[in-house]
Amino acid sequence: MGAGKRFAVLLCAEDSDYVKKRYGGYYGVYVNMLAEEGETWDVFKVANGEFPDDEQIGRFDGFVITGSCNDAHGNDVWICDLISLLKKLDSLNKKVLGICFGHQILCRALGGKTGRAISGWDIGLTTIHLSPSSSNLFSSLKIPTTLSIIECHRDEVRELPPKAELIAWSEKTGVEMFRYGDHMMGIQGHPEYTQDILIHLVDRIRQLTLITDSYADELKANMGKVEPDKDAWKKLCTSFLKGRLCTSFLKGRL
Repeated sequence: MGAGKRFAVLLCAEDSDYVKKRYGGYYGVYVNMLAEEGETWDVFKVANGEFPDDEQIGRFDGFVITGSCNDAHGNDVWICDLISLLKKLDSLNKKVLGICFGHQILCRALGGKTGRAISGWDIGLTTIHLSPSSSNLFSSLKIPTTLSIIECHRDEVRELPPKAELIAWSEKTGVEMFRYGDHMMGIQGHPEYTQDILIHLVDRIRQLTLITDSYADELKANMGKVEPDKDAWKKLCTSFLKGRLCTSFLKGRL
């Protein structure tokens, strides 16, 4: 199916020992969701300053930007370097899928604005609503207009880049998904996460004293009652990244 295609994960977070041992790191989590037979998947640890050079960029059909504990509105050296890379990928019309922090940094690189979420942390299972215009985009996938997804963020997209298209929202977060041209898409939630990964992450966030013990206990008590729509998200993400979506409705707008 994906014979000869090559993709890269731009890893924006440090792997915990648990995720490395159980899933092969976050790189392994993304490959498990997105990879198809015959494809090659590489990883660049951009949070450690490891970036593809111009020659390497040319070899890839698409890129995935992961989540991170860092703020997309921050100015760490690697974050600024990542913004420069994303601007270059845009100019080359490369496929880019941004997840959580990746969604936010992609927005910033394209001229939008990000910051702390006004409503605070959003952790757990969230129902998102696809916009009416996205029904054409996803029509071939036969997925519902509401989807559940695991969320874990305290920052958000506050203002979309010029010419970007809002394609999903939730009650708590105004911009859950956006598209920019035919080649770039951001998703605020985590289609790649399992409930197990979220439980582990809640414990890590609690240890960092970013959330209270009582909130962490409440979150864990509510987990497992409903599962995210992982199959639909896998179909949506792979179809976008590999150019299998109907994009004709965007042609005259962007």
